[in-house]
Amino acid sequence: MEDRSVIGEFYAGKTVLITGATGLIGKVLIWKLLYSCPNIDKIYILVRPKRGKQVQQRVDEILQVPIFKNFKDENPAALKKVIGVEGDISEKKLGLSVSSEEKLCREVQIVYHIAAMLKLDAELKDAVVMNVEGTLQLLNLATKMEKLVAFVHTSTAYCHCDIPLMEEKVYPTEESPYDVINMVHWMKPEILESITKKMIKPHPNTYTYTKRLAEKIVSDFHPRLPVTIGRPSIVIPAWEEPIPGWVDNLNGPTGLMIAAGKGVIRTMLADPEYLADLNPVDVVCNGLIAASWKTATDTLRTKEIPVYNLTQAEIEPVKWGDVLDLGREVIADYPFEIVLWYPGGGFHKNELQHNILALLFHWIPAYFIDFLMFLLGRKRFMVNAQLRIYHGQKLLQYFTTREWRFAKDNLLKLRDSLSPVDKKTYKLTGKNLDRLKYMINATLVTRHYLVKDDPNSIAKCKTKMKILYVIDRLTRVVFFIFIAWMILKVFNLVFQINNDKPVRI
Repeated sequence: MEDRSVIGEFYAGKTVLITGATGLIGKVLIWKLLYSCPNIDKIYILVRPKRGKQVQQRVDEILQVPIFKNFKDENPAALKKVIGVEGDISEKKLGLSVSSEEKLCREVQIVYHIAAMLKLDAELKDAVVMNVEGTLQLLNLATKMEKLVAFVHTSTAYCHCDIPLMEEKVYPTEESPYDVINMVHWMKPEILESITKKMIKPHPNTYTYTKRLAEKIVSDFHPRLPVTIGRPSIVIPAWEEPIPGWVDNLNGPTGLMIAAGKGVIRTMLADPEYLADLNPVDVVCNGLIAASWKTATDTLRTKEIPVYNLTQAEIEPVKWGDVLDLGREVIADYPFEIVLWYPGGGFHKNELQHNILALLFHWIPAYFIDFLMFLLGRKRFMVNAQLRIYHGQKLLQYFTTREWRFAKDNLLKLRDSLSPVDKKTYKLTGKNLDRLKYMINATLVTRHYLVKDDPNSIAKCKTKMKILYVIDRLTRVVFFIFIAWMILKVFNLVFQINNDKPVRI
């Protein structure tokens, strides 16, 4: 027990099914299973054809991602264990052919359900079909799996956002998720749209609402199925694996970091004193793998469905203000090649102050730049970019202006139950994470893989940044002089009116 991986041995010869394998968590989960469980038999991934690309093409694209380079160089046979199955979580019977369904029911032992409609402002019907009905269909398929030992459902830590202290349990829902599924199919779209806000209240969006309903459905299959729920908080770039700082999309904090680093975002509505519950993607995947092992090997099926809050705030607390300060420090040392203005600004918890600053430093510059583009005969882009940023901030500010607490008894018990080797292999918390080193890694990965900046351009970019800094400060001086001049003009005008003197304009 001291010098072996119990989880690695458990996965030997096992066959896994993963939904949502094309996303960040899905890809890192595939990598981790292949790397830490080398004797795993097969990893089936549910993939739908997209934009003319067939399933195998999409599987090949996933395995072309840089994180799988070590397997290509050292153990290419491992990648052959990843097998695409044509299907769609939002289609009837998951869009599976009869032969594919039979194969999955005959072979699969562990299911990871990660696929979800992540768009926060998705139409209610789309979110219900994907997040609620899709989960139900996958569970129905799981009831036919002859060798199933674990079904891990990936939820979100914010599925009960009206509860300030989230315990590791499934909470009741006011409405039946089954009734909601039926309703979205027969109700006219315009009527459904008109009642969505009232229906999902107190949820700020359809994502957290449908995730709440999905949890209820998963719990209904307990204990006849070995189901468990993992609730990640805000997922951020990898801490250590597969590449320190790895991320492959612009969602959430990564997109904000890029926009702020390029000088596009100057203000954001957020309380800098609130805890930012951020969890690296590799820690999330470790939690999902450990939860599957615990579910499969726990001989005592508990009365309550096992739930794990995969959160970090109380273990490794960091405030939104800390994130901002660290980001400023790192982006100054590792700036992007294309920067529209010197990065600045900050978080503001007063909405009026935020809106005034957004008008001054987001909207007016955006219209000015687009006007210059018009005069030069170039394509205008800044107003549209600011519209996207505004819309994204509106969706995120619900989470940056509130604070939650998450119980972690189950997660900590799970960590303590791991063997010494597995505690190192599957880190379940971000304890002792070096924040500066982490932010540098995340920034370098973002520069190289997402923004496509040349890694050798950092010195040149720092020189540009110094020039932008001088321009920014000069512009501020001119701006404040102009404001002072305008104030003096107004006072002079008021003085002349009060003294019945002729007004000069």
